[in-house]
Amino acid sequence: MFDYESLKIIWWLLVGVLLIGFAIMDGHDMGVGTLLPFVGRSDLERRVVINTVGPHWDGNQVWLITGAGAIFAAWPLVYATAFSGFYWAMLLVLWALFFRPVGFDYRSKIHNSTWRSVWDWGLFIGGAVPPLIFGVAFGNLLQGVPFQFDANLVSTYTGSFWQLLNPFALLAGVVSSAMITLQGGSYLAHRTEGVIQARAIKGAVGAAVVMVLAFVAAGFWLQAIDGYRITSVINPSGLSDPLAKTVVREAGAWMANYGHQPLMWTLPALGVLGAVAAALLLVRRQTLTAFVASSLAVLGVIGTAGASMFPFVMPSSSMPSASLTVWDSVSSHMTLGIMFWATILFMPLIVLYTSWAYRVMRGKVTSAYVQEHDHAAY
Repeated sequence: MFDYESLKIIWWLLVGVLLIGFAIMDGHDMGVGTLLPFVGRSDLERRVVINTVGPHWDGNQVWLITGAGAIFAAWPLVYATAFSGFYWAMLLVLWALFFRPVGFDYRSKIHNSTWRSVWDWGLFIGGAVPPLIFGVAFGNLLQGVPFQFDANLVSTYTGSFWQLLNPFALLAGVVSSAMITLQGGSYLAHRTEGVIQARAIKGAVGAAVVMVLAFVAAGFWLQAIDGYRITSVINPSGLSDPLAKTVVREAGAWMANYGHQPLMWTLPALGVLGAVAAALLLVRRQTLTAFVASSLAVLGVIGTAGASMFPFVMPSSSMPSASLTVWDSVSSHMTLGIMFWATILFMPLIVLYTSWAYRVMRGKVTSAYVQEHDHAAY
């Protein structure tokens, strides 16, 4: 069995892996939904686009469910505080996600142009809104969230929904939206051909340009934002108590980890170079390699946010000493240990059945295929 300190680090890494897996796998579904009204100009073309992700989107959503479950079990204080503070934002994500299952299932049931157009825009909402909200949430985490704990560790959120929509958070939302659109465009270009592929490539390349510019701008802006630094002694193997430390805010604190570990600069470099490589590969029609490069860009962007904040998970702007960290917001040693071995057992199964499903249903989705399977296809 691992010691408590090691398990805390392992679960920080595993939650990061789940978030990255969600952004790569379900992210390309959302990216395709975001591009749907623009790359599909006719009903048949839109059905082609939908059928590239139709067989997989619900399986890919397992990454979101697993990630949320892991946060609930491994970081209960983070889960409780985040869902109370970001309550309306999370509801907005859920409402947007509702459009996906009903949109996929009902869209082609009726041969009516208005009916199908409404569901097409519903799928667009289900694809475009969640990445934007998740990016805004990360932008607010980097600035600190206005919450505090009382002596019984009951959290109180003192902000509002509209305060979440501040300039830096919206910029982070642009990074997230463009990143997911690039991911979806790369996947769509790999699964289609002809004019649909050409439009997907155009959309993905545009998204790559926006992502790189916004990501670099956010990086420079982040240096001027007050980050967080622990000034008291921390016992990494101690029991969870977020109030048993002192924290100060200072400009540039989020860049300190890069000074201590220069290899961490690989992550932001991967975010930029992965997006640039994906765009160049798409122009050359090397679509599968472009999708891999786009996935690496996702890893770089999310990894940059996590590495910048470490060991903080959810900093508090109104009560810095109550900030939640890797060391003091986790479950018990036994809980983390049991979850670790369960993850070792089930994670490979998820990867295996997902890989098998993509292998079986590989290849291009064409107009001829959709017409031939008119009643079976989405």
